[in-house]
Amino acid sequence: MATAVEPLGFSLPRVRPLVVAAVASLSAGAVHAAAIGAHAEHRQAALLFTAVAAFQLAWGALALAEAAERRRAAALAGALGNAALVAGWALAKTKGISWVNGLEEVEPVQFADALCAGLAAVAAVGALFAARKGGGSPKLPPSLGSGLVVVLAVVSLPGMVQAGRHVHSHDHGGVDVSTVAAVVPPHPYDPTKPIDLSGVPGVTPQQQARAENLIAVTLLRLPKWSDPATAEADGFHSIGDGITGYEHFLNPAFIADDDELDPDKPESLVYRVQNGQRTLEAAMYMAKPGTTLADVPDIGGKLTQWHIHDNLCFTATPPQRVVGLTAPDGTCRPPFVKGPSIPMIHVWIVSKPCGPFAALEGIGGGQINPGEERLCDHVHGAPA
Repeated sequence: MATAVEPLGFSLPRVRPLVVAAVASLSAGAVHAAAIGAHAEHRQAALLFTAVAAFQLAWGALALAEAAERRRAAALAGALGNAALVAGWALAKTKGISWVNGLEEVEPVQFADALCAGLAAVAAVGALFAARKGGGSPKLPPSLGSGLVVVLAVVSLPGMVQAGRHVHSHDHGGVDVSTVAAVVPPHPYDPTKPIDLSGVPGVTPQQQARAENLIAVTLLRLPKWSDPATAEADGFHSIGDGITGYEHFLNPAFIADDDELDPDKPESLVYRVQNGQRTLEAAMYMAKPGTTLADVPDIGGKLTQWHIHDNLCFTATPPQRVVGLTAPDGTCRPPFVKGPSIPMIHVWIVSKPCGPFAALEGIGGGQINPGEERLCDHVHGAPA
């Protein structure tokens, strides 16, 4: 006689509101703990974040162990404590907290602090629900409760990353820290390592990100033209300046189009010439035709500097080659012609003493805006 086999199955448990509140509090506490180091320059703020993290982690662990389930006072404490943190966050973002050094001025809402406020709000609501009489009994459908727990736990990970890179907007000793990327020791630019252009005063996180992204995508795409023959097959031609130690290959089609800073369509390739060998070392991106130094796009703020070449004479017919410099009056001796004064910028895929956006030295460096100082990013330059 056959015996009926009971099918194996799996069902999600019904999740109590207090468990949801506990996970939300633990996640918020973890993000607050990650933010302590970013506020280390302000002892009061660092201590406050330490206390907040300790409360949220301790209460979350207590609630998760269901000890608070048996004591309404513990659940109520979690509700009131997290609700107070939400109120404190709102105060800090609207008026500042004058009695806490480091939080006295209003700062813009950032991902990590908004996430903490949201998690604290969830913890407060869940704990309040559990604190009411009978509120500890299962109330949430299994799929909803389990889904909330997973989301609340996972979302803390990006929050912790962002909390460690928190940016202040208030003034420190005359320096507007909102214009400074993460306060970490600067690293020389090494294309074989992760790109980190932090440590330059006056560079915003957005400018740093744009500069780093441009380098990263250039490092990825440019090497397909490592062989000059491949470059020539794709429409590039040498301007014949290899005697300087660097040889530029121009692509007239890429120069004429409206694309900017496109590593798949670089207007110029820069090869280092040594012992008769060409080694690809940089892209030289050019702005759209008609652009001037006064209206070039901002890439990396003080990390980047555009230049032009308005003193070079070229052959008149393609493929154009450099034949010399302009006369004192700025003209070229016929039949030679001046090249277009299009702003351009180097992006090096090798380490350079003046950083990844350095111009060449001497005549190769071109001209910059009057009053500007020639950029040399020693902070990220190759060690001497």
